[in-house]
Amino acid sequence: MNRTFATRMPNHIGAFLKASRCFASLGINITRVSYNKAVDSHMLFLDAEGTEEQLSEAAALLEEIGYLSYDREKRSVILLEFCLPDHPGSVTAVLELISGYGFNISYISSAENGSPFQYFKMGLQVEDPEKIKAFIEEAKKICDLRVLDLGHADRIYDNSFFYATFVRDLSSAMEISEKGRRELLINTNLAMQTLDDTGVSPYRTFDSISRFAMLLSKSRGEGFTPRITAHPITEHTEITLIEPPCGSNTAIIKSCGEYLFVDTGYACYREEMLQLLNRIVPEFMKQTKRVFLSHADPDHAGLLSLFDEIYASHRSRNCLELEYRGQNSFREENPLHKPYIRICKALTSYEAIDTGKIRTVGDEREITQPLCQTGSFDFGELHFDLYEGKGGHLAGESILIDYEHRIVFSGDIYVNMKEMTPQQAEYNRYAPILMTSVDTDQKLCAEERKALFSRLGVGSWQIYGGHGGKKTYTVSPAS
Repeated sequence: MNRTFATRMPNHIGAFLKASRCFASLGINITRVSYNKAVDSHMLFLDAEGTEEQLSEAAALLEEIGYLSYDREKRSVILLEFCLPDHPGSVTAVLELISGYGFNISYISSAENGSPFQYFKMGLQVEDPEKIKAFIEEAKKICDLRVLDLGHADRIYDNSFFYATFVRDLSSAMEISEKGRRELLINTNLAMQTLDDTGVSPYRTFDSISRFAMLLSKSRGEGFTPRITAHPITEHTEITLIEPPCGSNTAIIKSCGEYLFVDTGYACYREEMLQLLNRIVPEFMKQTKRVFLSHADPDHAGLLSLFDEIYASHRSRNCLELEYRGQNSFREENPLHKPYIRICKALTSYEAIDTGKIRTVGDEREITQPLCQTGSFDFGELHFDLYEGKGGHLAGESILIDYEHRIVFSGDIYVNMKEMTPQQAEYNRYAPILMTSVDTDQKLCAEERKALFSRLGVGSWQIYGGHGGKKTYTVSPAS
């Protein structure tokens, strides 16, 4: 088995050698190493392969020599900008005040700008928030200053304990469990290393993760403001489309008094979605709750635990089964996608579900074309032809097409980028940065979209994608 050790080692000669000897003495093979002194001068990540007993012994040895003590770090960094007169000695009073409070300076940046003033940015290591408040009040008597937001910085302002502070700040914003924090720590590093190999600056990676987490956090509680639209189909059937600021759409099909959901959104919005669904669907919690899953990404499958019956393709079920066993999902088998998906799961409190309540739909067959019909799926007045994609976005992806009523549920094979709210558009910027592409195979996904539209007959169609508003698409008769 494999395990990642996030070790906090002293910054001196022979530190890595000491850790390496721990693994070697137990016959454990190190399969990955990541250390970037410019990012964090103490944190070193090691992937090791061995038996469960060997890896547990290694953890005990590392704990014994103090290499697993990083979680005890309680310091943080505050970034201040001081506006000082541009003449010799102007910064001395500020430095004396900093020294008097016993703060360590982790970062300084200043340059002339042609004005009578010079702006000094300083990162100060802080343990006591009350102490920094008192410092700021005294510093304001010397010069103008402002507190800068570290969360959106394009630099690292203290590399002696960067990872611990970074993960602690993200965890605080999203109320992440201890297990989630460890996953976040490990996969933030993995994302940095993976993207660094493709030429993406570590600073951009950390900034993107920070902004992504901020958007998730801002969209909770009163910030959960989905666009909700109703679309009549027949006298007895209508579709309600819920488009949250972050995560996938959730469609609710009401037909002949019964309800079917398509996709569920993120797990972190459980309470917000429950309030909304109880308002839209009479006695929601008392009903038999059914959902059709377009594909097994965490932004679509996060709330599957709310439902009694889950309809999914065989491959989507297999993907969820792998997660339930603690193994890599289909998406996590892709080295470029694994860090982002693990970060996403940690930030949104995603939990794998028991696959016993999944009802597979469609034939289990080899998909030889971009889209293959695997069967049908009926609900109320609607009769859908069921198609499975070849895996351009994700293996197991499903599309529903009702030819009589001209309705399509396309999952993420087609998303309506042009009809996104500003919040949705901002959210959807970060996955392509952190995954390099949201698709498993971009070219194949484009072929799947082309195959989808080629299957639509003459008339006006309603296409409900995994993200963005409903698309109205008209096919004219051939001339």
